[in-house]
Amino acid sequence: MSLIKIVVLTGAGVSAESGIQTFRDAGGLWEGHDVMEVASPQGWAKNPALVLDFYNQRRKQALSAKPNAGHLAIKDLEEHFDVTVITQNVDNLHEKAGSSNVLHLHGELFKVRSTLDENLVYDLDGWELNEEDKCEKGSQLRPHIVWFGEMVPMMEVAAQETSNADILLVVGTSLAVYPAAGLLNLVSYKTPKFIIDPHLPISEGNEYLHLFEEKAGTGMPKVLDLLINEYK
Repeated sequence: MSLIKIVVLTGAGVSAESGIQTFRDAGGLWEGHDVMEVASPQGWAKNPALVLDFYNQRRKQALSAKPNAGHLAIKDLEEHFDVTVITQNVDNLHEKAGSSNVLHLHGELFKVRSTLDENLVYDLDGWELNEEDKCEKGSQLRPHIVWFGEMVPMMEVAAQETSNADILLVVGTSLAVYPAAGLLNLVSYKTPKFIIDPHLPISEGNEYLHLFEEKAGTGMPKVLDLLINEYK
């Protein structure tokens, strides 16, 4: 018998519990920077040194961050179900927790890519990327991040995975960021859905929609136990 397929869509709230700052902290400013200065093609063209330094600091912070109870509960789902994690987060905390099938919608902090050929993607050893760091074709390397105004290349794969879900979990996201927020519309009305976030984007549930108004670290272990007891 094939395992029940669970798709878990995670957002910034899951990482925030591990001390990772989000793009929307401090009213759209991130350590004094407008996000468009450090997370857009225009910002990169204007001041690549600033952008490189910004992501170097993000990596340095993420190196010491540890998975929290939310990440670990998501990993534990794999012992009982066929699990795909679709994350809006660029850190590697799901991987650190042990999740084996993680799809990063917005890129990966610890990868870099060529500015000449976007198919040339490299793992970054350590946390520093500098202006003199080049790809094999001689062009500057940039963060492997989907910036504002850029296409989301993994969206099609994410949509396919979500449409095949038997159960959908939405964890640590207010569903305010598109196109990721639209994934919720790809499952049928009768597909069981569990939304875990202290700021629920939906005010009331139904028999197929289960709402947990709390952080991932406390809500996700409860949902794990519920899923094992009811669907295993």
